[in-house]
Amino acid sequence: MHISEFDYELPPELIAQEPRAERDSSRMLVLDRRSGRYCDDSFNEFPDYLRPGDCIVLNNTRVFPARLTGHRIHRNAGAATGAAVEALLVRPLSSEQSSGPEYDRSSTVEWEVLAKPGRALRIGAEIAFGIDKETPLRAIVTGILDEGRRSLRFEYIGDFNSIVDAIGQTPLPPYIKREGRQGSRLDAPRYQTLYASRRGAIAAPTAGLHFTLRMFDRLRDMGIEIVEITHHVGYATFQPVRVETIEQHAIASETYEIDAQAASRINAIRQNRGRVVAIGTTTVRALESAANQDGSIRAERKCTDLFIYPGYNFRAVDALLTNFHLPKSSLLMLVSAFAGKEHIIDAYRHAVTEKYRFFSYGDCMLTGDLVCR
Repeated sequence: MHISEFDYELPPELIAQEPRAERDSSRMLVLDRRSGRYCDDSFNEFPDYLRPGDCIVLNNTRVFPARLTGHRIHRNAGAATGAAVEALLVRPLSSEQSSGPEYDRSSTVEWEVLAKPGRALRIGAEIAFGIDKETPLRAIVTGILDEGRRSLRFEYIGDFNSIVDAIGQTPLPPYIKREGRQGSRLDAPRYQTLYASRRGAIAAPTAGLHFTLRMFDRLRDMGIEIVEITHHVGYATFQPVRVETIEQHAIASETYEIDAQAASRINAIRQNRGRVVAIGTTTVRALESAANQDGSIRAERKCTDLFIYPGYNFRAVDALLTNFHLPKSSLLMLVSAFAGKEHIIDAYRHAVTEKYRFFSYGDCMLTGDLVCR
């Protein structure tokens, strides 16, 4: 399939730059994936499309302040007086960190980062981050990777996570263009789901940003099961599709974890003919990666590079709540696979006409075998 088939016109003013005052006040476009019919509704009415015995599956990953800013170190001067550098921590590479919290006891750790300016950072370049803080980080470039990524070996004293928390900023997407867009006081709590508990994401699972405690109370009162899994949102989620034929695209690996209790609860729902409603595309990728041929879910912790595009046969997911996605993105391809490319593009054009808010802080879409009210 050609990438142009997943394009649509989006006026820039429809890209949400701020979250709504109330999380659950977003609009919701409801799409029946079989007929292609859609209707305009609000997220407050989300429970009306569910029935007792269904379950919603949430991604409880937690965004950490992964955006670091620093300066090149001039070797002769020994000081961080060189050009400014930005590094987005993508994933740990060293065995100490990959194996769990034991890496915090080490004085060095290696990470894959998305670096700006990438071309200027050759192997051996040295960088200082957080030089105005009490516990700065020093790093050296150890490898050159694809698409502007680099491997950095960090040197530090103390606890790596604590240092990153002190000097890092919330890594908002580049399409949020406002003064102080990165890590503002507003973004730190709002670019995070209320149920985020497992540190490891560099972007929020944005479909979950709409949920409030009162919404969870309504769902439980209805007899809706609420299940949490973990899929750490990484580079794959916003990785550009740089090929013309989408089947040639290779997606970066991300880590997910579904524990035994979560798998058992989801499988029980399916056995009792309840529907599995995935909250967000990362939840879909985790569930489908862990699904057996009969749709049952395995308890496991693995990495996945599953790329879902039209033609994919879904095994575990019956409905999907998701935000609106960028043109030509892998996420748009995933929802097109789930609900039909023509249906999705038609619904997106309607959303543009009706001036829905798009992307991370925007409105949402619910799709599946649903009856529009």
